[in-house]
Amino acid sequence: MSLDNTRIIDAVGIEAATGCTVLTITDHWDWEDEHTHLLALQEKLNSYFEFVESGQLAETRPGVSKGRVRINVVSRFPMPSVGRDLISKASDVARQIDIEVTTEHYAGSAPLQ
Repeated sequence: MSLDNTRIIDAVGIEAATGCTVLTITDHWDWEDEHTHLLALQEKLNSYFEFVESGQLAETRPGVSKGRVRINVVSRFPMPSVGRDLISKASDVARQIDIEVTTEHYAGSAPLQ
């Protein structure tokens, strides 16, 4: 999963406090090859947008997709400015289809996979 397979949804959950559907992208790649990382992240985000817009989220999780949807990119390594720029542009697109995009840096001891 993660960026290794850009066509797979890594995780789907419901935020208990808000009822928001949260789709999680796990990004365990470092940023040594920024170009490849950006392309994979962009492809992954596009897959998530398609998953919501096509109705697949509603099909696979009936009732879950009602209300707010958020895509949360959880990264193992700090995101450089080019990554943050991509997330900003993705957020602009996402707002047009009522999706929020957020990021979270998780530098815990266990690697994200």
